[in-house]
Amino acid sequence: MATAAMQNVSKDHADVLAVIDQLSKTNHDKDAAGFAALFAEDASDYNLAPPLSHRGIDRREKQAWFDSWDGPVEVEARDFEVTVSGDVAFGHGFMHMNATSKAGARLVSFWMRSTLHLKREAGQWRITHSHTSVPFYMDGSLRPAFDLQP
Repeated sequence: MATAAMQNVSKDHADVLAVIDQLSKTNHDKDAAGFAALFAEDASDYNLAPPLSHRGIDRREKQAWFDSWDGPVEVEARDFEVTVSGDVAFGHGFMHMNATSKAGARLVSFWMRSTLHLKREAGQWRITHSHTSVPFYMDGSLRPAFDLQP
């Protein structure tokens, strides 16, 4: 019995990591609908863009953001630690974004912190809470610390 329970945890863990991998793929493909499908309809999203929080994923807003980049938007997950308990999961780690801005045709590359909460409903894992952040220098300059690496 313990072995079957451990196999379920391993499968659940792999399924949650697959959702995180899909985040990377939908960013790369600039697929706003696919990106939104990974989230619960009423997910709380504390992303880098104002305002302080978003409720749900606005597909048009996400697509407009994707359209501001020339070529793919690479978002690589690294060092994600995932904990699964029943139908809920929690993960945290780092995301590396690498893309070329259409404004000024410049490469943008930086690391950010990411925390995700997921819930399984009807057999599907969906993100119910997402929080990304970039540290800033506390020297009075308020400069984002885009030069940090894990």
